[in-house]
Amino acid sequence: MIQLDAVQTVAFAGLTLFAGYALCRAIPFFRRYNLPEPVVGGLLVALAVWWAHSQQTTLFTLDTTLKTPLMVAFFTTLGINASVRLLRVSGKQVMLFLLIGSIFAVLQNLIGISVAKMFGLNPMFGVLAGSATLTGGPATGLAFAGHFEQAGLVGAESLAVTAAMAGIICGGLVGGPVITVLMQRFKVQHPSQKATGAQLGEDEAVTVRYPSESAREFDALKSIVVLLMAMWLGVWVGKGFEGLGLTLPTYIGAMLVGAVIRNIDDYTGWIKLSVPTTDLIGNICLALFLAIALMDLKLWELAGMGLPLLVNLIIQVAVVALFAVPIYWLMGRDYDAAVMGGGFIGFMLGTTANAMAVMRRLAQRYGPAPRAFLVAPLVGAFFIDFINALIITGFLNFWPH
Repeated sequence: MIQLDAVQTVAFAGLTLFAGYALCRAIPFFRRYNLPEPVVGGLLVALAVWWAHSQQTTLFTLDTTLKTPLMVAFFTTLGINASVRLLRVSGKQVMLFLLIGSIFAVLQNLIGISVAKMFGLNPMFGVLAGSATLTGGPATGLAFAGHFEQAGLVGAESLAVTAAMAGIICGGLVGGPVITVLMQRFKVQHPSQKATGAQLGEDEAVTVRYPSESAREFDALKSIVVLLMAMWLGVWVGKGFEGLGLTLPTYIGAMLVGAVIRNIDDYTGWIKLSVPTTDLIGNICLALFLAIALMDLKLWELAGMGLPLLVNLIIQVAVVALFAVPIYWLMGRDYDAAVMGGGFIGFMLGTTANAMAVMRRLAQRYGPAPRAFLVAPLVGAFFIDFINALIITGFLNFWPH
């Protein structure tokens, strides 16, 4: 058995990413339906680990210490790129997208409760296997697991981990194919066919061409230092939320600090942060985080999950896939609306990291979608967590157990 330390685990994740890229290039199905390379590579390793486990063998152990910092770094770059100037352009769409997501989170719980009743289980099974772990992801599911135990749901923590892992896999695998089919069905095209060489998800209006290598290095240094400072200060913001009794993902504080720094810089021009550079750093952190997270999955736990959880997951995936069509119609019936649909599937089944991976894969193939890359992260990584916590609390307190 090979024991990998934290740095070796990240290096292994890098090799896994290259394997994912190679598979997506070699297999037409993966390429045609826009499966994210980190998901493909990570699942390849997870399947190999599952096979070894079936042979009573452990191939390696991972030190995932750096997984959380990579995740926080990625979401911090989203905050750093969240300019109020851009929000003014798409503020109404952010609110509409949030409203749709909130309604769907309630629908997830109602579906879960219906499945629980079908099998004669505690209705809170459906809430924990619904928005608590699908919209909320593993962090929210585990944060609320104790409350579900108090509500009479035995084994809530194990259920939360299993449901969240299953959702993450489905969110990464389903979004790309569903939106590809939708775009073919409605003949959706990028408004400019000249965008193939543009930065992924980048607002073309803010593209910067640097005159020298030293300028590029200085911009990268500024972005990295601001990113690290935002993560540092974000820890204290997170502790402040905890002191108020709010249960939120670990990255929220750093995202808030990043957004504050970005908008102060927009107003003063002191730092002159480079959006493309920050975006590039975020993309790399996202890819490595996803690869490590999927490599570390214990798929045999999913294979052994109960029939009610499996039935619930199948129905939830089918409903969110069908919901991509209303998203497309309500959000503008254009290319950005279609890409937003992919993000919606990603974060309503797994995490915002899934959503961004799906959206970036679509943007890589078809072209930039600046409005989608503003709206979906703000809702999926930010506002929906607040609303979802209220929804979960409401079901815990007012739905008959």
